[in-house]
Amino acid sequence: MISVDSVAVEFSGTTLFSDITFNINEKDRIALMGKNGAGKSTLLKIIAGVDKPTRGKISAPGDAVIAYLPQHLLTEDNSTVFEETAKAFDTILKMKAEIDELNHQLETRTDYESDAYMDIITQVSDLSEKYYSLEEINYDAEIEKILKGLGFEREDFTRPTSEFSGGWRMRIELAKILLKNPDLILLDEPTNHLDIESVQWLEEFLINSSKAVIVISHDRAFVDNITNRTIEVTMGRIYDYKVNYTHYLQLRKERMEQQQKQFNDQAKMIAETQEFIDRFKGTYSKTLQVQSRVKMLEKVEIVEVDEVDNSAISIKFPAAPRSGNYPVIADQVSKSYGDHLVFKDASITIERGQKVAFVGKNGEGKSTMVKAIMGEIDFEGDLKVGHNGFIGYFAQNQASLLDEELSIFDTVEQIAVGDIRTKIKDLLGAFLFRGDDLNKKVKMLSGGEKTRLAMIKLLLQPVNLLILDEPTNHLDLRTKDILKEALKAFEGTIILISHDRDFLDGLAEKVFEFGNKRVREHFEDINGFLKNKKLENLREIERKN
Repeated sequence: MISVDSVAVEFSGTTLFSDITFNINEKDRIALMGKNGAGKSTLLKIIAGVDKPTRGKISAPGDAVIAYLPQHLLTEDNSTVFEETAKAFDTILKMKAEIDELNHQLETRTDYESDAYMDIITQVSDLSEKYYSLEEINYDAEIEKILKGLGFEREDFTRPTSEFSGGWRMRIELAKILLKNPDLILLDEPTNHLDIESVQWLEEFLINSSKAVIVISHDRAFVDNITNRTIEVTMGRIYDYKVNYTHYLQLRKERMEQQQKQFNDQAKMIAETQEFIDRFKGTYSKTLQVQSRVKMLEKVEIVEVDEVDNSAISIKFPAAPRSGNYPVIADQVSKSYGDHLVFKDASITIERGQKVAFVGKNGEGKSTMVKAIMGEIDFEGDLKVGHNGFIGYFAQNQASLLDEELSIFDTVEQIAVGDIRTKIKDLLGAFLFRGDDLNKKVKMLSGGEKTRLAMIKLLLQPVNLLILDEPTNHLDLRTKDILKEALKAFEGTIILISHDRDFLDGLAEKVFEFGNKRVREHFEDINGFLKNKKLENLREIERKN
């Protein structure tokens, strides 16, 4: 058991949280929830030992292994994928090397009666007991299983890590963590760089093979599927629920309704008491009663209602010219980079007003097809953007293209035209930028804040074909809901590249699956696609068996 004991964090005169206490038991799979800035990532770092609390401590058995995957991390560039992943076993391999070295000393030394010789025997005995108590592992097979589960192909194993994007390097770090078989796994937004199949694989691994997990994630379906406990961080304290995320939301709603009732009842009592004091404070016969009520009010502990954002939210895209009936028609499109074939003879037809999803493993051609539609690359075959098509494009790196020296307000004001210029603060507020935040420079913002700001810029453009490449990475659940409702109401055509099943649910009405060098069209929503896909996989397993 690992325990968090009276942990408090204070900085610059502000208390982030105080006296947080809870235990982490084996088989706990905990979702750490709370709004941005509540301290979730800070608490995770403290448990991981990366940061120190102002007060309190983390208690764990001496041999407990705690593994931590932060949001942003790059592996070294001097190894292959397989070599980097194998570093997960460095501790075990070093232990074996140390045992071999000590045994060599015992064989070559002749001071059999000396204290130094006896110390070496004790060290060998202790280390050997630890080493041979470990479960026998076929290291190469375990590494291959984990890497393939996370989306790597066998030919990737010998490629240098320097050839891979940050998202794929993050998968390597995740593989190393999973191979260590830790007592506690701490994951901060682990699904941001995983495709749908890899997320499903990770879910099954965490449910069936992990000892204990704490996860921060804005992927609602992922959180719901893996967790059996939810800890909410809010207003410097925590609420601990032994339920998954969806059930927690219901209990949280009931808690806040109860708090509000208690607050209202208390406010009524205070008002009535104060009215009595004001009315009779000069009346001699009521002096004792007045004094009693004054003392009672002085002792009242005001009921606090946990913060909730009730701001009115209504975002809509500006009117755009009507496009042709078929904004995108691709016929027998093929694309290769040198000898590497991405896809062959792909045909796609998207009607005006349709909302479609591009899904598939990373590297199978989703973003490549988008670049073809945008006219950014050459290809074989025919591809046309329909008459009067105005494209709005949100790429995964969109946040990094913002001007770092501009303020939040100036970033939006630069491109706002017409009536929207009078509503810039309302639009920024809908995406959780308020008050003094508006004067912050872009370079001071977190990854999630930059993504939100880049999304606002897109919302201001009059387009009729939206192409969104992983738009929900780094967005919290509330902001994702805001964006999803705006996209539902969008009257134009949408192409979504996303691994976020909850975001796609109710939004994408058709699915194009990229894989095995081709593109398949599925006339169903994301849930129907996943359901059928799972059945296909089962049949494939049965055929292999």
